[in-house]
Amino acid sequence: MTIRQVSEKYGISQDTLRYYEKMGMIPPVTRTAGGIRDYQESDLGWVELAICLRNAGMSVEAMVEYVRLHRQGDSTMRARLELLQKQRQAIVERRERIDHALERLDHKIHIYEEAVENGELTWGQNCSKENGGK
Repeated sequence: MTIRQVSEKYGISQDTLRYYEKMGMIPPVTRTAGGIRDYQESDLGWVELAICLRNAGMSVEAMVEYVRLHRQGDSTMRARLELLQKQRQAIVERRERIDHALERLDHKIHIYEEAVENGELTWGQNCSKENGGK
């Protein structure tokens, strides 16, 4: 597949694909005799993984390290596992922070919905003006 086809398939820019390769976030892509990128199934697998890991918030440095370890072979499986486990834990912690923020927002929304309905804005003990009401 051409870089354009891959870009369209995954909804990312051609510049992003080039960046992933340049930075080492994916291994070098297969090329034609003329040097044109010719993405094979294995290349697409790396692109999919890179998109997934970036969406998960993995840093460029960690992704580069993962690719470096992978290229060293099976002796690095434990290191790759630990890298992925660390990333998973970071996502879990981020999700917990987001869940907490959603709970607070839901509470505030509920108070404002009641205020719009009855024409009076009142804050309970858990959401006083001193604790972030307004």
